[in-house]
Amino acid sequence: MSNLISYKRLIDLKYFQHLFSPISSFRDYHSKQGVFGFKPKIHSPLSNNAVFDESSTSVSRNQNPNLLRLVEAYRRHGHLKAAIDPLNLHEAQNVPELCPSFYGLPDVDHNLNGILNGWETNASTSDVVDQLEKLYCSSTGIEFMHVESIEEREWLVNEYEAINSQEVDPVTKKEIAEAMILSQNFDNFVGAKFPTVKRYGGEGAESCIPFYREIFKLAASFDAHHVFMCMAHRGRLNLLTGMLNCPYELMFSKMKGRNELPVGTKGIGDVLSHLTSVTKLNFDGKTVSVTMLPNPSHLEAANPFTAGRVRAEQQKIQEGDYGTGNMGDRVVCLQVHGDAAVSGQGVVQETLAFSQVPHFNVGGSLHLIVNNQVGYTTPADRGRSSRYCSDVAKSIGVPVIHVNGGDPEAVVRAARLAWNYRKTFQRDIFVDVLCYRRWGHNEMDEPTFTNPVMYSAIHSRSCSIPEAYCQKLVEEGVMDQAANQNLLTNHTNQMSFAFKEADSYSPSATPTYSQTATGDVTSWDTGVNLDVLRWVGARSVHIPSDFSLHPTLKRGHVDARLNKLLAGANLDWSTAESLAIASLLYQGYDCRISGQDVGRGTFSQRHCMLVDQKSNEICIPMNDLGTDGTQGHLEVANSILSEEAVLAFEYGNSIGRPDALCIWEAQFGDFFNGAQIIIDTFVTSGETKWQLQSGLVMILPHGFDGAGPEHSTCRIERFLQLTDSREDVADCDDINMQVVNPTTPAQMFHLLRRQLIRPYRKPLIVAGPKLLLRFPAAVSSLQDLAPGTSFKSVLDDNLESPANVRRVVFVSGKHYYALNQQRQEKGVKDVAIIRLEELCPFPALEVQKLVTKYSNAKEFIWSQEEPRNGGAWNFVEPRFRNVVGINLRYSGRPVLAAPAVGVSAIHKVEAANLMKDIFSS
Repeated sequence: MSNLISYKRLIDLKYFQHLFSPISSFRDYHSKQGVFGFKPKIHSPLSNNAVFDESSTSVSRNQNPNLLRLVEAYRRHGHLKAAIDPLNLHEAQNVPELCPSFYGLPDVDHNLNGILNGWETNASTSDVVDQLEKLYCSSTGIEFMHVESIEEREWLVNEYEAINSQEVDPVTKKEIAEAMILSQNFDNFVGAKFPTVKRYGGEGAESCIPFYREIFKLAASFDAHHVFMCMAHRGRLNLLTGMLNCPYELMFSKMKGRNELPVGTKGIGDVLSHLTSVTKLNFDGKTVSVTMLPNPSHLEAANPFTAGRVRAEQQKIQEGDYGTGNMGDRVVCLQVHGDAAVSGQGVVQETLAFSQVPHFNVGGSLHLIVNNQVGYTTPADRGRSSRYCSDVAKSIGVPVIHVNGGDPEAVVRAARLAWNYRKTFQRDIFVDVLCYRRWGHNEMDEPTFTNPVMYSAIHSRSCSIPEAYCQKLVEEGVMDQAANQNLLTNHTNQMSFAFKEADSYSPSATPTYSQTATGDVTSWDTGVNLDVLRWVGARSVHIPSDFSLHPTLKRGHVDARLNKLLAGANLDWSTAESLAIASLLYQGYDCRISGQDVGRGTFSQRHCMLVDQKSNEICIPMNDLGTDGTQGHLEVANSILSEEAVLAFEYGNSIGRPDALCIWEAQFGDFFNGAQIIIDTFVTSGETKWQLQSGLVMILPHGFDGAGPEHSTCRIERFLQLTDSREDVADCDDINMQVVNPTTPAQMFHLLRRQLIRPYRKPLIVAGPKLLLRFPAAVSSLQDLAPGTSFKSVLDDNLESPANVRRVVFVSGKHYYALNQQRQEKGVKDVAIIRLEELCPFPALEVQKLVTKYSNAKEFIWSQEEPRNGGAWNFVEPRFRNVVGINLRYSGRPVLAAPAVGVSAIHKVEAANLMKDIFSS
């Protein structure tokens, strides 16, 4: 029964206003509104080939619209009555709208012939209700009325009713059973061999395994190249070993406490439930690659990371916003959620919010909710405010399919519908599989402490879901009991052999981008031919002749940049940044800059994306460097107002595109703290845990200028604390990330280019400029960017008489300019100011050379504008003492609970005191 009635006639909003009011006569409504009518054309709406004449605009006097209202009610409310709980913990809901009498229909046994004109059947009301109950109120319920598109709603009706009317073929039934048997047998084996290991088994949720299999099989059949997926711990090990070809030897070796990384690998590994895999699966002669991406224990944080990884792969093969293929056809994003996490973690909402946003769209994601009906120990009714854990999906108007995990065939049908919807409309879709946890949160948990009723129902079950389904297939003659036992015996023997081999198992190397850091600080020549710089610089502000540019930008941006390039001097930060990006594009590298309003820039400084003042059309001049198609592509991604999900997306993108410059810029430096989970669990530790090299650049505008507590600092101390730089070792590149606070545009130019010129990747944290963006003294020349030049981790002072220096002041960032200006005003000649441009890796060798140079100095000071418990002080002090061999005196603001004061008068007094301390006698 693919069409109970034509759907287009049932979506009129005016009609919906009256849909559930007990109207005695539909003709009364039609005569008032004049907008609704249809004419059935063939047989009965209960037949699979029912067709209705869409051209009709009149209503037959003999039609029964109340029957149509009943059908519509089941489509809208049927999920409320659906038997989707395998534990039967909740009483069936009474839904008045699903009663025929609600619409004045005759008794259930009354013959409908003649009531609905054109029917050639003696169907009764009960026949119609039976069909509707089977479709909408059995093991599957669907929510789709919140979907805005009429086309999508009609498609969902037709596709859902068609798929749910189909029988699963015997071959697929057998595959379903075998997949669940192996999953259960793995849990039984591991439970016996490792009784104290927390494996977060799939017992109670085995029907999710057929879902994965069906999605992978569909991906292969539709010639998809790759499926990237993320999932939390529940059932992860079952999927890795049972379907994704993770060696049992590796799994058991890890369970015995050994490292999953090869001997000699620099890395710490991760816990058992975070293991990953990359494999190729073959279905009927067609293959598809499947990658289980790593995830931290912050559950849903892996979702935007996975979406970013998918987009990177799509752009590699020319899908995406500037590609040629249909987005999502060849690279698929599969996100697996827990029920408590999907409704409780805000990063889920953030990720959904950019699912259809340009530069973040991945062609829709498939979402599976492994719905245990309890979060850790909290029952579902106390763990959320909505009816379903999946209600967050309604925020972006995508459908949700609820399925009883006790019916594996229904789960497979849901997988097919989800695949077809995503492929057709390139939008997200959720499948909510209600199941249960056999042992509580983990295998050593006692769940009856907090959920006695639920676990009474679980413990009273006569058999597991796989056992019940296999018995059903044996009764149907699809499977043989002896064959089932033989399958279990062979599987157990395979695992037993692997268990013995686990002691001698040696993991294979995980491929990285190219190579790791050398262990010594290396200077990379990142200069560029000056003629090339002048060319790409001029093209960076070249616009079409018919483009209507804002007059202020014509003078202050375009003309000003051209004049600076002609003079070869006074290059500001925006120009240097553009020259770095444009020169990389010129060399064929792709670049992506993402964040809130990055096209213009928070401080109206960048303008790499121009907007036509008449048409609102966008122009990105750097995408037309005039290189005859050999240049790279600049993607300017003005993001949604999110930090956590967007930063995770960019991190995933940087992992998938190590050959591209990936930049995320915070609107203000401290805005990164909304993404602290991503920084802690991905950016700073992804390489040591998972051997993933990322070249992500984070630009965080930083500097005290009286803006108050929230917009003054990027909390540089937090990043320095998160580095693995030792405080008793000299220079070493082999750290987890770089932290810099540059003071000149040239330094920024070389930093950005260095990210791609080097043969390895490290995250780069930039305490970016605010005041310095237009500060007259913070400029560079073209010659500073010429071949043979590079980033300098330390910038020395240029005093005429170093021997006369009595005080050496070490600083970082824009504070240098305030000190230097004060020094010039006072005419001080015996105070040297040295800039540490790169804080991590700590440039100990360069600092030692300068200490020797100023050997007559009586005092060495660290001066900063941040409070003593912020900034770089606590990072640099032990390194100066242990490595350089000198004791520093602190000069700066006192400790403060907030990053900065909120009263401008106090700020000015503090700034004046900083100067007095440095330049006093």
